[in-house]
Amino acid sequence: MTNDAQLFPCVLLAGGQSRRMGGGTKFLQKLGGKTLLTHIIDTLRPQVGEFVLNMNVRIADVASPEIPIIQDSVTGFAGPLAGILTGMEYFQRKGSKATHMLSVPTDAPFIPGDLVERLEFEIQGNTEKIIMAHSGGRVHPVVALWPLSLGADLRAALVEEDLRKILVFANRYPRSEVIWDEVAGDPFFNINRPEDLEEAERRLLQSSA
Repeated sequence: MTNDAQLFPCVLLAGGQSRRMGGGTKFLQKLGGKTLLTHIIDTLRPQVGEFVLNMNVRIADVASPEIPIIQDSVTGFAGPLAGILTGMEYFQRKGSKATHMLSVPTDAPFIPGDLVERLEFEIQGNTEKIIMAHSGGRVHPVVALWPLSLGADLRAALVEEDLRKILVFANRYPRSEVIWDEVAGDPFFNINRPEDLEEAERRLLQSSA
């Protein structure tokens, strides 16, 4: 793991409009007595240096007071790439010394406790490499380590090319994937619909039995 001064910062992606959950702020749904967002923050807090929450709906007291909330730095609900760019630019403005930034969605309450350690191992000295999580036979582009140096390129792709697909952008650069097994269920299971939340409740009960 990186030393404390170089822990990767993290952008929590909540910029979408949660249509399949009926709108509103999906990450405030309760799971086992805690919000989805709290589950994710609790798991990641020992793994990252600092957080910023990217969301485009203004609601007070959605996260810990020390976590800033920022809207997309490009207009038009441009999708998760816009949130990733917003995080990059935020941490660049702060003068972060880290090479990479972690991005995670705020609807995946089972994010693993070894997420950053395993993603970081794949950097292998290449500070321009993007590292993504993989499970269940598919890549999870929003669960990734992003080189902060790609901020200008990503802004150009979003604004000048109107690019929206994460993998189209990411495949322009060195990229690796880290595979997680699903022995205890998919660690990147995300909650999009009410029935997904019910499934997550069942899974949480099984894990605590």
